[in-house]
Amino acid sequence: MKFVRFGALGSEKPGLVDASGQVRDLSGHIADVTGATMLPGELSRLAQIDPASLPLAPKGARLGTPLTGIGKIMCIGRNYREHAAEMDNDLPTEPLLFMKANSSINGPFDDVLIPRGSVQMDYEAELAIVIGRPAKYVREEDAMRHVAGYAIINDVSEREFQRDRGGQMTKGKSGDTFAPIGPWLVTADEIADCQALKVVTEVDGAIRQNGTTAGMVFPVAHLISYLSQFFTLHSGDIIATGTPAGVAGGMKPPGWIKAGQTITIRIDGLGEQRSVYVADK
Repeated sequence: MKFVRFGALGSEKPGLVDASGQVRDLSGHIADVTGATMLPGELSRLAQIDPASLPLAPKGARLGTPLTGIGKIMCIGRNYREHAAEMDNDLPTEPLLFMKANSSINGPFDDVLIPRGSVQMDYEAELAIVIGRPAKYVREEDAMRHVAGYAIINDVSEREFQRDRGGQMTKGKSGDTFAPIGPWLVTADEIADCQALKVVTEVDGAIRQNGTTAGMVFPVAHLISYLSQFFTLHSGDIIATGTPAGVAGGMKPPGWIKAGQTITIRIDGLGEQRSVYVADK
């Protein structure tokens, strides 16, 4: 299944994408796409619905984040060898963990706001893992049983805020709109191998990132198991798994994103999101 949420910001309805790519209205069956929707029993129930039997969403309706009520967004830094190298960072010996504030959550086609005082805006195309069955003290060999699905997330970053303003990374990662998610939440059964997905980012149509999830230092199963040793991963929580090489900050000279530029991200099987970066007022 491919879950979506469509409609005006704050008034989205739940939907499914049918075989022809059309958005269908799922609100006759669930109130919204939430963490509870990601539980195995609920996913099994919804899988019995033929999307073609559902009413069509209004043509051209805005797509919001495909999941709401997200409890936490856990992010993994330096999780691709080439990206660590381009940023002149050593590879971590354990997953490098940080969080994005939930107030950074943004729709997949909504504008990304460049904060006042920003001089180093960047992008990071990432595979997002959506937790289904809650995970606590999970063994790595059992970890994939806790995955409900996958989505694209752009770990938008302001590098000067992140690296030069003291403290840790949160202030450079959690700006308003700094976490576009979607367009779809694709259930795990539709992705044969989450470690073999192509990840591409274009800036104004020019390819910047062109990698695969095979390049992860710590694969998905390891990340789920590792995080679950420290805290419970609840249904609907998201893990952003790191980004391949090709970010703006890794270019020489850096290719920082300016107002008016468009970032397009594609991951195999997960669709495409597109954001215009605009100056915040």
